[in-house]
Amino acid sequence: MSKNTQKKSNDQGILYIIWDWVKTIAIALIITILIKLFVIDATQVSGISMLNTLHDGDILLVNKIGTHFRDFSRGDIIILKAPDYPGRLYVKRIVGDQGDKVELKDGNVLVNGELVEERYTSIPETFPSADKTSWQLEEGEYFVMGDNRIPGASNDSRNFGPIPEDSIVGHAFLRFYPFDSIGLIDNKPYSN
Repeated sequence: MSKNTQKKSNDQGILYIIWDWVKTIAIALIITILIKLFVIDATQVSGISMLNTLHDGDILLVNKIGTHFRDFSRGDIIILKAPDYPGRLYVKRIVGDQGDKVELKDGNVLVNGELVEERYTSIPETFPSADKTSWQLEEGEYFVMGDNRIPGASNDSRNFGPIPEDSIVGHAFLRFYPFDSIGLIDNKPYSN
């Protein structure tokens, strides 16, 4: 075999190896993007609206595919498209489910006339943020609030009203940072 033939063969071998790596990396990137867009994603909590459950800087895993296969229920911590700030996401807890009547009365939260025990809130009272104190949820609507009930700490359904189901991006289910707080998030805080 001549030196030119051997060099050409070596060059083709190197090109084949490079092309193989490029294909592998491209496929991995495509799979990663599809998973991030449609299956599971990470999000970082920014702010204090979910104290005492979540803290500023916590990083959560969000189940996005579940929005297509399950309904959400009271107690679920969700990521939603902010109805009052386009392009922003909020982390909130569902307090009222489709068809529920949510009322704020004497510092308490009532759903369908029954007192909701909220052991996860920052303070024991919940007051309205505006004049409205009662909401009747329609099919496909949810009432969400932050766990931090100090007045002004959470921009939630008390301000912008019930949210449509299609504004829900996903269900936050796991905190994986900070590392000393890794674990499942309490999405079923109610005894019923």
